[in-house]
Amino acid sequence: MIKHRLEDIRRRIELACRPGGRGWASYCPSHKSAGRAPEEITLVAVTKGRDMEEMKEAINRGISDIGENRIQEALPKYNGIRKMEYGRRLCWHMIGHLQSNKAKEAVRIFDLIQSVDSLRLAEAISNEAGKIDKQQDILLEVKTSPEESKFGLKPEDTFAVFQKISQLPHLNIKGLMTIAPFTDNPETSRLYFKMLKELSGKIDWRLGTGDRRPILSMGMSGDFEIAIEEGATMVRLGRAIFQ
Repeated sequence: MIKHRLEDIRRRIELACRPGGRGWASYCPSHKSAGRAPEEITLVAVTKGRDMEEMKEAINRGISDIGENRIQEALPKYNGIRKMEYGRRLCWHMIGHLQSNKAKEAVRIFDLIQSVDSLRLAEAISNEAGKIDKQQDILLEVKTSPEESKFGLKPEDTFAVFQKISQLPHLNIKGLMTIAPFTDNPETSRLYFKMLKELSGKIDWRLGTGDRRPILSMGMSGDFEIAIEEGATMVRLGRAIFQ
């Protein structure tokens, strides 16, 4: 049941945050505890391929952040869910690859667009946000993985692109996002999460967000505990919640 899975996920997040805790990686020699409060970690429920009833159950069990991969799937869910009364505001995340010609729809649906992987896309989003007088929050997607199928900025290009995008008038760069390669061994993801954390430390976040507390969106169902240990402030889970 979604209720029990969410309870287990929150327990695992707490353990991954706790100094000396027993998160998954504590069984590995390279384990290092994060030493942070669980409240610092935002849990995004990835609802790709899920129906409205599953989404409603997750929301009723405390989920406030919803991640979608495609505009065409997100739109009917957004229109249906927002008509419900949950007593709190829901935050919608675009986490899949976004084409520039879909920027108009994305700006109207999503609170946070996590997959900004080029200056061209950022310019399109800023332009569409300006038309509706919106300051659009975004993350820059970084391709830490060598996989050809992955999207994102090259790590070595990220700083220069960040500086250019930070000048666009209708965007707020809130942090970075990455996707580690799929693997049966979550420990192998550590390298990619560490890379994103180190890259974030080299950026002057005052240019993009006005403070030095960037979002680091990294970690999915199979490796989120490793991501938290390496500094994730946001994890994106689908299978672990819905199976």
